[in-house]
Amino acid sequence: MNENEKIPYVVSSKSYTAVAINCAAKAGEWIKSKLGTVKQLSTKTSAQDIVTEVDKGAEQMIRKLILTHFPDHAILGEEGVAPGTEAYAKALEEAKEEEYLWIIDPVDGTTNYVHGFPFYSVSIALAHHGEVIIGVIYDPSRDELFVAEKGKGAYVHGNPTLVSKEEHLSESLLATGFPLDSKVNLPRNMAELQTLLPKVRNVRAGGSAALHLAYVAAGRISGYWEHGLSVWDVAAGALLVQESGGKVTDIDGQPYDLSVRHIAATNGLIHQPLLDTLKDAGSETNG
Repeated sequence: MNENEKIPYVVSSKSYTAVAINCAAKAGEWIKSKLGTVKQLSTKTSAQDIVTEVDKGAEQMIRKLILTHFPDHAILGEEGVAPGTEAYAKALEEAKEEEYLWIIDPVDGTTNYVHGFPFYSVSIALAHHGEVIIGVIYDPSRDELFVAEKGKGAYVHGNPTLVSKEEHLSESLLATGFPLDSKVNLPRNMAELQTLLPKVRNVRAGGSAALHLAYVAAGRISGYWEHGLSVWDVAAGALLVQESGGKVTDIDGQPYDLSVRHIAATNGLIHQPLLDTLKDAGSETNG
């Protein structure tokens, strides 16, 4: 019996990771090969929220590969969920009940991709009973593959990733993203940006939440925050940051879980100062 209990952890955990890597690499290469060929754009929630046939094709490719290996696993992908908050909440609630759940964003940074701006990625995570155990992010433009396994660290092409060592906001390079929701999240984000900019070295907005999280993990940026994200934007990246020694919470400091939509991820050292500054900016916009 003991031997049988070990099997899922010894054998399958390796094959889960291998499948995640294989999916990300194959989808990434295919996406890159299609660069500049996108003819048809359709929009989801707004003119800024675009989806292409490449997003859909990449998700289908990843789904097929996963289900070939693990036909009984559940998959939650960006292109498989109808637009809107209610549909998203329902899909997430159902998905969280699954024993094994793959969470995929076939092209994180579609706007960049469409414009030929080389900052987009494939993000694939595997959750077991709602806890992320594998995270893979692939950047086809730079051919960089970020991999994390819960409890086993994080790597980029076999080299361990470690968060940066900045201890103060004044030394920190941060990243953010501009929300599509112009009524609530965008004004809040702009107020936060205005409050933070004088206190930090600078702020970047690259346009791919997954890559921003991978960059926090790799020590390239000190911290990142963004509002109104979805589980497929952050599941893989959150594990990368945690396994690289960093900290991931919601904007109010609550621990990360699959339902978090307003995220803060840092090297851990600047986490509280970042949260405090965001809170100050938030209270000013509310007041």
